[in-house]
Amino acid sequence: MPKIVNIKGYEIIDSRGNPAVKAQVYLDNGKSADAGVPSGASKGTHEALELRDNDLKRYHGQGVLKAIDAIENIIAPKLKGLSPANQKQIDELMIELDGTENKNKLGANSILAVSLACARAAAFTSHKHLFEYLGELLGNKINTFTPTPMFNIINGGLHGCGTFNFQEFLIIPSSGLPFDDALRLACEVYQNLKKYLIRKNLIYSVGDEGGFTPEFSTNEEVLDAIIETIKESNYTHGRDVYVGMDLAATSFYKDNNYKLTKTGRNFAKEEYMSYLVNLAKKYNLFSLEDSLHEDDWDGWSSLTQQLGEEIIIIGDDLLVTNKRRLQEAIAKKACNGIIIKPNQIGTLTETLEVIKIARAAKFKIVISHRSGETNDDFIADLAVGVSADFAKFGAPARGERVIKYNKLLWLYYKLSGKI
Repeated sequence: MPKIVNIKGYEIIDSRGNPAVKAQVYLDNGKSADAGVPSGASKGTHEALELRDNDLKRYHGQGVLKAIDAIENIIAPKLKGLSPANQKQIDELMIELDGTENKNKLGANSILAVSLACARAAAFTSHKHLFEYLGELLGNKINTFTPTPMFNIINGGLHGCGTFNFQEFLIIPSSGLPFDDALRLACEVYQNLKKYLIRKNLIYSVGDEGGFTPEFSTNEEVLDAIIETIKESNYTHGRDVYVGMDLAATSFYKDNNYKLTKTGRNFAKEEYMSYLVNLAKKYNLFSLEDSLHEDDWDGWSSLTQQLGEEIIIIGDDLLVTNKRRLQEAIAKKACNGIIIKPNQIGTLTETLEVIKIARAAKFKIVISHRSGETNDDFIADLAVGVSADFAKFGAPARGERVIKYNKLLWLYYKLSGKI
């Protein structure tokens, strides 16, 4: 296996026009591999931290030159001479170099970019597809394509224009559909939703993740519009396609109440949970993500007890791809699904460890993008390589989302013997 001779860092921009980190790993056989990492707007408090410059003269303080410096002058010298295939050793060395609980010294953005670039380098020097290599790291032999896509077609909350609080309204094609048919279904519903919004004279734009941001007054109006559009698209809600939500509830939790700003409704916790249970049953919801405040363990356990047999209760801000928080969630039966975002924890090794634990606990695995994405499609290979249950990459629109869905499509064709 070739050895690492150098690592360079680059400041690129993400889909919101903010700086992001890209790392390129150079090998002694003349080859190289790179990886770019995203950033979130709705971040969990317990996530690993990015390293930003805080220089208000550049990019409003969001520059990543410090992260680039960390890659080139702290990380690179320690990794030179190592094989990129030594993923665990590489990641543990970077964790040791950082020396903090949340990677605030070197930054999760710099560490993850190097971690993923090394995995890419190891895959192609082994003459393997990235998804195959990632599967091997997890001890997973890939024979079939498993991820069902989850499409965020209406953006609210911190990802939208602020007219309604819930952050993502998703359509989830039936897992019985082949991926190419699932993708077609989503595109047809998405295009028909646009026509619906125009017909109803609802002002809209496109949010951070490619979903529409119309001027609805309530979250219920959004669900009604999606279900009506599914019907107009000649599909059946609850058979061909399902509906789910990411509430990002921490973002509208204030003064011990959940405040739905457009309607002016303030819910105490028990009242709010009753509202969610009724909403889930009324609209036959498939999944609820981040339904409660990220540290309300008792509330999460109660909601999962009430709804967990019927729908998937997914933790994102609650779990932040963190082993300890996942283990606590398992012990407390706080949820039954997990969002996996590598940049929440900062290395590929730690990401795979969390996936192993979640799989053993029979959690549903959702490989997810971030709202501030790059054109890197690593997570598509990750979703297939770890045999994830779901892949959530945004709407079937905007290049940084589409590149990931198109990679999934290619992987589906590859594993189906169509190419």
